[in-house]
Amino acid sequence: MYDWGNSAFFTTIVATVFPIYFRTIVDGAMSKQETTQFFVWTSAAALGCMAITSPLLGALADHSGNRKRWLAAFLALGVGSVAGMIFVDVGDWILGAWLFAGANIGAAGTMVFYDALLPHVARDDEIDRLSMAAYGLGYLGGGLLLAVQLALILHPEWIGVEKGSTLPTRIVLFSVAIWWLSFSIPLFRNVPEPRPAAKTECDAHPILAGLRRLAQTARTIPRHRDAFLMLLAFLIYADGIGTVFRMAALFADELGFESNVIITALLLTQFVGVPAAMFFGWLAPRIGPKRAIMGALVIYVIACVVGSQMRETWHLFALAGLIALVQGGAQGLSRSLYASMVPREKSAEFFGIFAVSDRVAGVAGQLLFGAMIAIAGSTRIAVASISVFFVIGGLVLAFVNVDAGRRAAKTTD
Repeated sequence: MYDWGNSAFFTTIVATVFPIYFRTIVDGAMSKQETTQFFVWTSAAALGCMAITSPLLGALADHSGNRKRWLAAFLALGVGSVAGMIFVDVGDWILGAWLFAGANIGAAGTMVFYDALLPHVARDDEIDRLSMAAYGLGYLGGGLLLAVQLALILHPEWIGVEKGSTLPTRIVLFSVAIWWLSFSIPLFRNVPEPRPAAKTECDAHPILAGLRRLAQTARTIPRHRDAFLMLLAFLIYADGIGTVFRMAALFADELGFESNVIITALLLTQFVGVPAAMFFGWLAPRIGPKRAIMGALVIYVIACVVGSQMRETWHLFALAGLIALVQGGAQGLSRSLYASMVPREKSAEFFGIFAVSDRVAGVAGQLLFGAMIAIAGSTRIAVASISVFFVIGGLVLAFVNVDAGRRAAKTTD
């Protein structure tokens, strides 16, 4: 249910409504390309903050056993920042950028501790299915809310507001905070907190203990060769996934597609993503999660090439459908595959470093995207260039020995 709730943030705030609305509130202060670049830098800076702090946060959580408490703190930051967007009107683009950055830091922080709970609540034989079911529910939850939000944006008269007002969009943004917070409650009420690691006298100060555990984990990860390779592969191909997800709406808007068409196309992504994610959960035990991820990366390369040539409305919908087939599968199976190769007692530390891979990847991908716009003067070339991450990431993933990685994790436990 936490996936169901927080997917609204990624769907509405990161991928669809807010990026398009941000161009509205800029109100001519920058050109379209400059707005895209500024949005990229804002997102990259926020995720860069989490990339630096995530490993230490994970070590602190493993030491103290307070994964859920840390999750709650970052949830408060994320939900509070999103709720504040109801006050962002035309001309308030600086406030909007600060709130967007705060919401991204909050969301990224929660995922460090949320993902770290996965190996504690699932057996080895159900970890892939649970991770993919969560992604599928996330797509469904985010999609259902986005459908209602789209109806409200298209028909503001339903709440007594004239067309042209920003109020319906601001209400839509605020609704994400309510949705996200409400569906986080089951996690805090029902999911048990894993027991903390054994403490020693020298570990009395939590920050020092966290730094020690982080140093230990940094030394330990290379010994888990296959988990380390999986981490490296994810670091590379997550660049592409994160950039495609975050830049799709702005790219389509820059090409001149209407906002309701863009949101509808991304809504299609949500609902196609539900059975697609479930399919990957079914497929992984049959061909192996590694092969399933490799297949998803091939489709991403095709999507980048197709996207760079997009001109017609049907191109946009075809591209949305193509990405929907693999987005949840690639991310969900990466999470569960990595979880199966890390020691349970250090799950938050290992996932803190996994989160760095995710967040640094998002930073690097967006910086490349912005740099290609600046150098080549073309967003189309920037889109095509993202395919390099999927190619290189797939090559690294090919060297991961899944069985050996899982045996190493069990030996450590």
